[in-house]
Amino acid sequence: MVKTQKIFLGGHGEYLGMEEGKFIVRNNNRNTRVEYPMSECDIGEVILRSGNCVSVGTLCSLAFWRIDCLLLTQKGRPIAYLKCLDDDSHVQTRICQYQSLENGKGIEIAKEIVKGKLECQNLLLKKHCLEPNEPFDIDSLKVKNLCTLRKKLLPIEGKHSREYFGKIFALFPKKLRPAKRSTRFAYDGINNTLNLAYSFLKWKVHTALVKAKLEPFLGYVHSEQFGKPSLVCDFQELYRHLIDDYVIQFSQTLGKKDFIKRTEPISNNKLGKREYLNVEKTNELIKGLYDYFEKKIEIPRVKWGKKQTIETLINEEAMLLASYIRNERKTWQPRTNLFN
Repeated sequence: MVKTQKIFLGGHGEYLGMEEGKFIVRNNNRNTRVEYPMSECDIGEVILRSGNCVSVGTLCSLAFWRIDCLLLTQKGRPIAYLKCLDDDSHVQTRICQYQSLENGKGIEIAKEIVKGKLECQNLLLKKHCLEPNEPFDIDSLKVKNLCTLRKKLLPIEGKHSREYFGKIFALFPKKLRPAKRSTRFAYDGINNTLNLAYSFLKWKVHTALVKAKLEPFLGYVHSEQFGKPSLVCDFQELYRHLIDDYVIQFSQTLGKKDFIKRTEPISNNKLGKREYLNVEKTNELIKGLYDYFEKKIEIPRVKWGKKQTIETLINEEAMLLASYIRNERKTWQPRTNLFN
C-alpha cells in the first residue's frame, strides 16, 4: 500500500523536479537530494514558497495527477494554487447553489454555519476549563429572505466572538498577550500568527469546496462582494476554533526573540511597524499545522471507518453540503464535536 506524503519546500533556492517517475527535491546547493517515487508514494499535496524553483514539466505532472499545489509568499501566506482547466466542469452543482439563495436552503445553511461556529467556540472554552458563552437559539430567528437573516446573524456572531476571544487570550503567554482580536492589519505578533494560521485554514477550505464543485465566491452568512470568497469565509467558521487551539499550544514556548518587526505602509504617506514570526518559526508553524490537520479524530467517515483526519473531515463536509444543495440529502448538519 502506497504511503500518502506531502512535499514542502521551505528553504530559499530549494528545487522541485521530476525524473523517471520520481519527484526530486534538492536543496539550494544541489548536494542534498530527496526522492518521492510515485510507485511508492501517494503525493497528496505540494507546497512551494517564494524563492523556490520548480520545472514546468513538474507543474504539468502535478496538474495531470490532480495533486494539490499551493503557492506561499515569502512570509508563508497562501496566495494561489494550481487549478486544472476542467475543474469547473460540474455546472449543475453551481446552478443549484445559486438557486439555494432564493429557495430557502440558503437560510438553513446560514443558520447551521453560525450555530456550528458558536458551538465550536464553546467546545474550545470548555476544553480549557473556561466559562462557555451563553447560547443563543439561532433557530428562533424567523425570516423570509437571506438578506434579512444576515443582518440578524452578524451582530450575534460578532458579540459571541468578542466574548470568546476575551476569554481565550488569557491562555496566551502574558508577555505576548494581545489586548483584543485584530484581523488583517494587526500590529502584534500573536494576532498576526493567528492571521497566518487562518490563511492556512482558508486554503484547506477553499480546495475542499472546489473539489466538491461548489462556487467559493457565493456564500450564505457573508454577502457577495468582489474579490471575497464568501463561501470560504462561511465554511471556515466551523473550523477556526481548531486554529485557535493549535496557536494557543504553539505560543506557549514563544518569546519576543521569535518575532521580527517590519516597517510597512499603514495609510497614505504613513508607515508603521508590524510584528511577525521570524522565518524559522513561520516554517515550524506551517509544518506543525500540516501535522495537526493529519491528526485522527473520532468522527466516522461517510462510507467507512470510525476515525478520519481533520483534513478529510473538511473535504467530506464540503461534499455533504454540496449534496444537500443538489437536493440529494434532506438536511445538512455539520459535524462539529472534534474534541471528543
